[in-house]
Amino acid sequence: MPVMPPASPPARNLAGIELFAGLDAGLRRKIEALCRWRSVEAEQTIIDRDDAGSDVYFLVAGRARVVLFSEAGREVSFDEIAAGACVGELAAIDGRARSASVIALAPTLVAILPQAAFHGLLASEPKVTLALLRRLASALRQATGRIFELSTLGAHNRVYAELLRLAHPAGSGAGARAAIRPIPAHGDIAARVSTTSETVARVLSELAKKGIVAREKSELVLLDPKRLKAMVREFSQG
Repeated sequence: MPVMPPASPPARNLAGIELFAGLDAGLRRKIEALCRWRSVEAEQTIIDRDDAGSDVYFLVAGRARVVLFSEAGREVSFDEIAAGACVGELAAIDGRARSASVIALAPTLVAILPQAAFHGLLASEPKVTLALLRRLASALRQATGRIFELSTLGAHNRVYAELLRLAHPAGSGAGARAAIRPIPAHGDIAARVSTTSETVARVLSELAKKGIVAREKSELVLLDPKRLKAMVREFSQG
């Protein structure tokens, strides 16, 4: 068997960061020069909720999860973020403590921008400020939806809603399928909807028997997203 060469380390640049999509390369390089760069292994902490810092972190490569832990150690997952995203902006904006921890799910490269530089960027670049406002608006809408679901839906139906949220369309048309890749662990879904891994396993088994979901290679396929949406609506109105 031929020996595969080691993977090249990710480039230390901000070209893929969503917040900087409207900036020219010259200005982006100036921002890169202000950043500290840090490589983080899977399962390591990128940001700890107890940290006193107010820097902003940009995920140049890798994936991470935004979480909180209860006093008993129970994990509540709020979001999973991929390369191109930023975290830590709330503390940078208001100067208060971190609102959550961020844990790497895979080898991750982050660029860390000091609070003062971030403030200067927002003051001088309206495109960045507008992109940040849109991101915060999206996060607020998502949080509102989750609060509503926790208040009105049972555990099974919260799992349905989360599957729809995680899935990406795999085609076009009214009957198009959707897919979640990679296949999420039961515990990961459970942490996102405040239930147990056992409940998630039961829900997926039931949906598979009904022909609504199926495992195919490295993805979880929603064979009938329209029916799953109808099930969520039915129980949210009942």
